[in-house]
Amino acid sequence: MPIPLSYDHRNKSRAQNLRREMTRQERKLWYDFLKSYPVQFRRQKQFGYYIVDFYCADAKLVVEVDGGQHFSPEEIVYDQRRTSYLESLGLHVIRFTNIEIEQRFYQVCTEINRVIQQE
Repeated sequence: MPIPLSYDHRNKSRAQNLRREMTRQERKLWYDFLKSYPVQFRRQKQFGYYIVDFYCADAKLVVEVDGGQHFSPEEIVYDQRRTSYLESLGLHVIRFTNIEIEQRFYQVCTEINRVIQQE
C-alpha cells in the first residue's frame, strides 16, 4: 500500500536549492555511495512540511546527515518531532553526523546497506 504523503508546494524551490547546495558530507555520501547504490535513492525529498536529505522508497528509508546545528536543544526537539512525523508515515529514519561521514565513511555505508537488507 502506498504511503499517504502530503505535499507542500512551497517547499519545491527550497528542495531544489538544497539539492544544488548540498554540504560536503552530503555530496560525499551521494556521489561516493548512494547515487550508484542498486536500490534508488532520491535527494532532498519532501514529506509534508519537511525535506529529508536522502530517501529510498523501496526500503521506506530516510537517511539524514546532521551537522553541528542539529545538537542545540531546540534542534534536538525539532528533529525528534520531525522523526516522529516521518515514522508515522511508516518510514525508518537513520541519522549520521558530519563527523561520521568524514571519519567512518565505510561504516556509514555498511550500516545503510544493512538497514536496507533488513527491510
